[in-house]
Amino acid sequence: MANTETTLKECLASIEGATGVALVDYTSGMALGTLGGSKTFDLNVAAAGNTDVVRAKMRTMEHLGLKGQIEDILITLNDQYHLIRLISGRGGNGLFMYLVLDAKRANLAMARHQLKRIEEDLEV
Repeated sequence: MANTETTLKECLASIEGATGVALVDYTSGMALGTLGGSKTFDLNVAAAGNTDVVRAKMRTMEHLGLKGQIEDILITLNDQYHLIRLISGRGGNGLFMYLVLDAKRANLAMARHQLKRIEEDLEV
C-alpha cells in the first residue's frame, strides 16, 4: 500500500510522458496532493476545474439511468492528454487521480494501464 506522496512520485517516475499529477477530492474540488506542473500550468486550478468535469459526467449518467461506473475520462489537446481516473475501494470514494501527459512522448494505452496499477496500490 502506498501513501499519496509515494503514489504521485511513482506516477511521474514510471509513466512515460507524465508532466503533472494530482490526487483530487471531487466533493470539494481540492487537491490532496500535487506533483509536477509548471509556472504556466497550475495543477490546483486544473484539479478544481476537472472536478466539474467529473460531477457533470456523473449527473449525465444518472439522468440517462446508466448503472456502470466511470473508470476514467480522457481529454485530448493538441499537445497533451489529460487523464482522470476515479479511485475505487479502500476509502477512495470521492477521489480521482488527474494525470497530465505530453502527447508527443506518452503512450496513452500504457499510461492508462500504469495509472490503474498505481491507483490500486494507493492507501488513502
